Amino acid sequence: MKLVHVENYDEMSMQAARTVFDKITSSERVVLGLATGSTPEKMYDYLVDMLNKNKVDLSHVYTVNLDEYVGLDADHPQSYHQYMNRIFFDRVDIPKNHTFLPNGAAENLEDEVAEYEKLIEELGGVDLQILGIGRNGHIAFNEPGTAFDSETHVVDLTETTVNDNARFFDTIDEVPKQAISMGLSTIMNAKSIVMMASGEEKADAITAMMEGEVDESLPASILQRHHDVTVIADRKALREG
Repeated sequence: MKLVHVENYDEMSMQAARTVFDKITSSERVVLGLATGSTPEKMYDYLVDMLNKNKVDLSHVYTVNLDEYVGLDADHPQSYHQYMNRIFFDRVDIPKNHTFLPNGAAENLEDEVAEYEKLIEELGGVDLQILGIGRNGHIAFNEPGTAFDSETHVVDLTETTVNDNARFFDTIDEVPKQAISMGLSTIMNAKSIVMMASGEEKADAITAMMEGEVDESLPASILQRHHDVTVIADRKALREG
């Protein structure tokens, strides 16, 4: 596991964007695993700027997102479909039929998770996966206790995660209580992984992930077993001041 020390959130975002940009421009075909939430927002801003300034052709790029809330239609303003449209897809010239997210409004969730797992396999797997980390060590929506061999599945969100996501909704009652998430084994199948971490509230999770035991009580700890993980973390997340 490679650790990249950066000064702050802005530097973390720039470093991650540069990594994704370099992967896109050096590959004949690439499958990106994308994340949502507040952590990668600035990364997408920088990435959009880099891609557009350099007039990069994105016809060889495919994307699969980590997760989506259960019960939200793709056009719901707080769905991850809309998040990705607003922050990335609508701002660059990527073919929309190359971008994929789970369908949280699917009538049969069991079929949906199986189909999403199959889709990732049919694309040839993820070449570069972007991750954040939750305060409790979750990655995607894989909460503590999630089996390391899990594939794409429906998750019951913990109270901590619901509370963390409440800031995106008008009331906490509106926050979905379930999500579809890539499983830990799905994530581990990515050829390379970049994790972003910023802020002192992530410090305990980062320390435990990198230095603690590999245990299902801390989902992110499984990344110790991956051959190509880069953690980009700022001073506060590393308790360096």
